[in-house]
Amino acid sequence: MVSPADLRSYYALLIAGNAGTDSPRLIEAFATIERERFVGPGPWKVNDFAGGYIDTPSDDLAYLYQDVVVALVPERRINNGQPQLHARCLAALQIKDGETAVHIGTGAGYYTAMLAHLVGSTGSVIAYEIDEDLAAKASANLAPWPNVSVSAQSATDGDLPSCDIVYVSAGATRPPDAWLDALRPGGRLLFPLTPNIGMGGMLLVTRAAATVFDARFVQPATFIYCEGARDSSEGDELAKVFALGTWRQVKSLRRDVPPDDSCWYAGEGWWLSIRPNAAAE
Repeated sequence: MVSPADLRSYYALLIAGNAGTDSPRLIEAFATIERERFVGPGPWKVNDFAGGYIDTPSDDLAYLYQDVVVALVPERRINNGQPQLHARCLAALQIKDGETAVHIGTGAGYYTAMLAHLVGSTGSVIAYEIDEDLAAKASANLAPWPNVSVSAQSATDGDLPSCDIVYVSAGATRPPDAWLDALRPGGRLLFPLTPNIGMGGMLLVTRAAATVFDARFVQPATFIYCEGARDSSEGDELAKVFALGTWRQVKSLRRDVPPDDSCWYAGEGWWLSIRPNAAAE
């Protein structure tokens, strides 16, 4: 009989390998945080990657500690996301001890716990979940992490706390000003920029200076929609530009200046460029 600790150790190495990271702190997070605390008792419904779910044969934890998406609210397509994707994203954020992180779309709190582990006891995580039932579950699930607070509210209206990290687990068609404005110098925003239909991408935005933002896509992604950060016409335009397959060329995000010939995609008051910012050239 394999112990839960051994399963998690195996799982951590599997996920890190699939994500292409050898970060000891990230591997430790996946090896020590109990996924079952956040997804509830099995059997579980896991994503079949064809638009539906299949039931695990039993509540054996071996089925949970795989690179699978697990349903939280299957009738609404709300899931505990794919571990490989989140591992790749958390590695890209290069989170340090003592940093302040904001998690938008915490769900039941599993990846919020990962953030709490990575910022350490001297750091803090402010989590937002618009669904009140999920927010209550997240608060209970995250009780062992004293450096985490959960708010049952939108994170697209009003201001966010000043922070080093904004990690978003819901698909947006634009980065709200509040997300960008919250970043301290050197702060990182990582969110799914997604069209209405089809695949988008995880966009990493780094505040290089007060008004200077570097940007790059980490990997393709699709997510449940982020309420308050979407517009259907923007989603249609994003579908066209993602269909070109040129998303890897993006190097910077510009705000409040007209797009030039380096524009990859332009939203209202912001745009993505295939050129680095002048300060980085």
